[in-house]
Amino acid sequence: MERTAISPERKALLDALAAYIREKLRSGAPVRLIFICTHNSRRSHFGQVWAQIAAHHFGVGPVECYSGGTEATACNPRTAVALGRAGLRVQAIASGENPVYLLQYADGVNPIAAFSKVYDQAPNPAVGFAAVMTCVQAEENCPFIPGAENRFSITCDDPKAADGTPEEAAVYDARCRQLAGEMGYVFERASAPEV
Repeated sequence: MERTAISPERKALLDALAAYIREKLRSGAPVRLIFICTHNSRRSHFGQVWAQIAAHHFGVGPVECYSGGTEATACNPRTAVALGRAGLRVQAIASGENPVYLLQYADGVNPIAAFSKVYDQAPNPAVGFAAVMTCVQAEENCPFIPGAENRFSITCDDPKAADGTPEEAAVYDARCRQLAGEMGYVFERASAPEV
């Protein structure tokens, strides 16, 4: 997992998520995380994918990572392309208004299916999960997530601001790297023995 600089303030937010994961595992319960942003098109997919990869990388499990929005739109193709540049094998298996991408991160594991959905829509769990809020708008507009046993605010800037600009790829790659590094930090902490 790539190392990125994380501020002490941000580490405090991430440490709370790591502690939740560690406690779930200690109790013998599976860890279920739903990464939530408004449209489930960019940041929530980055969070879901990198959390699942980090859990696999650090041998933390059982962990199930999901994503959803407060409304369904589409997994933005720029998100899939950025994940491809980061080394995942990306395969579009359905096109249209809400395409479906299979994201393969390791041999011998099921790929992640990325498509836009509302956070309470299948295949997301209805109960027994933690809501991980990745955008300020969803955090503010959705103060209560039914079925969530915990909630974590790990919001970050939307790469959408760079769409159609010369900086587009760099901005998407930066957000992708940020969430990869942060989820790596979370799962490394969750896998470490308590001090």
